[in-house]
Amino acid sequence: MYHKVSAEESKGLTIASERLEAQFRFLAENNYRSYHLSELANLQKLPQKKNIVITFDDGYVSQLEFAVPLLKKYNLKATFFIPLKYVGGTDDWNEVTATIMDADTLRALNPMTVELAFHSYAHKKYNQLSPDEREADTLKAFNVASKNALPLGPYLAYPYGKFPRKDPEKTQFFQRLENHQFIFGLRIGNRLNTFPFLNPFEIQRIDVKGQWKLKKFRRKLKYGNLI
Repeated sequence: MYHKVSAEESKGLTIASERLEAQFRFLAENNYRSYHLSELANLQKLPQKKNIVITFDDGYVSQLEFAVPLLKKYNLKATFFIPLKYVGGTDDWNEVTATIMDADTLRALNPMTVELAFHSYAHKKYNQLSPDEREADTLKAFNVASKNALPLGPYLAYPYGKFPRKDPEKTQFFQRLENHQFIFGLRIGNRLNTFPFLNPFEIQRIDVKGQWKLKKFRRKLKYGNLI
């Protein structure tokens, strides 16, 4: 799981393009196969052992500038999760804001490289919203996607990785996602996944930090947070 990409800065949710390239190069040279979520939705078994889903949250312009060329260079695929309220604007939920791609730019991305998916409408923590507020947020996201003809797949990354953790609210939340035809929901978790996914609405992601050196990235890729 990635967020901002920078020419030089590499800390927290921002990774320098040089470090990102080193990670992508490692994946390519070590025969990792990257997947779009749409491909996994139609598979029952993976054909090889080294598999990865690369995700970028928030749809930053910096992802277009730095990540997309690197994905193409190393023949990798990624899913970009878009917060629909902020298309063409900035990530106003952060103290230091960055620009998010507009609808024209998102539509122009090569779908063979970048798959688009949902990151809510208003980028709020689902576990702090009522069921009705979550429903309204989802409908607003659908409306923006439809109005702008954005080809978003039925996959949702929970903002901040937050979602209801206790029943009956948790079960009801997942049921509403199913009712809206979502297939996968992604949290954080920092654990490796088995496939087929044990719970398609609790797919875990490794939260890559900009300050990580390649050695730590390789360790996390293999073990998650177990080490």
